Amino acid sequence: MAQYKSLVTGGAGFIGSHVVDHLLKAGHHLVVLDDLSGGFTKKLNEEAEFVKGSILDEALIEELFRKHQFDYVFHLAAYAAEGLSHFIRKFNYSNNVIGSVNLINASIKHGIKRFVFTSSIAVYGTGELPLTEQQTPNPEDPYGIAKYAVELDLKTANDMFGLDFTIFRPHNVYGERQNIGDPYRNVIGIFMNQILKGKPLTIFGNGEQSRAFSYIDDVAPFIAKSVALEQTKNQVYNIGADSPTSLNTLVYTLEKVVDKKLKIEHLPERKEVIHAYADHSKFAEAFGNNHEYTSLKNGLQQMWQWVKKNGARTSQKFEGIEIETSLPPSWKALL
Repeated sequence: MAQYKSLVTGGAGFIGSHVVDHLLKAGHHLVVLDDLSGGFTKKLNEEAEFVKGSILDEALIEELFRKHQFDYVFHLAAYAAEGLSHFIRKFNYSNNVIGSVNLINASIKHGIKRFVFTSSIAVYGTGELPLTEQQTPNPEDPYGIAKYAVELDLKTANDMFGLDFTIFRPHNVYGERQNIGDPYRNVIGIFMNQILKGKPLTIFGNGEQSRAFSYIDDVAPFIAKSVALEQTKNQVYNIGADSPTSLNTLVYTLEKVVDKKLKIEHLPERKEVIHAYADHSKFAEAFGNNHEYTSLKNGLQQMWQWVKKNGARTSQKFEGIEIETSLPPSWKALL
């Protein structure tokens, strides 16, 4: 018999499906709620109970909480496109704030033991590097604003109602099961899809912008493990790789992995944080220093084997762009 009952939102998505696997191994009975806007049921572990639905459906959420009496909530459902969020503001705030509040309300009413929230490094904006949890977030895009709003709401829910939480701020996660057909986010997935299609790799600007690309196995297991650790209660953690890599260096590493020279097409630069990488000292103190992180090359090799096996995907245009002003031409072409 399962030790715990847990709800995982977005559990048919990239990070969520990996968290599901680790929670099942840890003895959780799982209900996965996903609207499949970015996820796929074939990613989902068959041991989990799947419910197709939206976190905006308050009646469905109440029904699930009442029926299952969850111990924990792992909230990973979101539309995580920082750049596109400027142009889908209402959609962004509805899905990433209001949907989260629906889950927080239900968690308070039903006495959830811990609410685990996957936030984002986007909450920091352009902060002093490396980014630390002690810095005051200053998000620069609606996606980051939404994530930080939910963080603040969880803290007030803890102060007022005693709802315990753990917040993770992952960054640039990549790996198997990523949706490589999304043209607006996850640059490694976009690059690999372009490689399979024989197209040039598209880079906004000069390619010197940098990110700490983080392999999925260095992120998902710890999100799942967090509820088993008392010291992670009501804490916020940066999670992911330490070392930043420029897009130009990423392309060079990809060339080694796919064993061929890759063409690059430089597009006009867009408004984005130029450099973003975080300090993980607080994370290491809570989870231990004995984890050996995956090198970028090894992570890319593992993802590339999965991508080759599953093939290219058609780029999915976003239905419902709210503002076309200043939309990058390559995105406007998808309308």
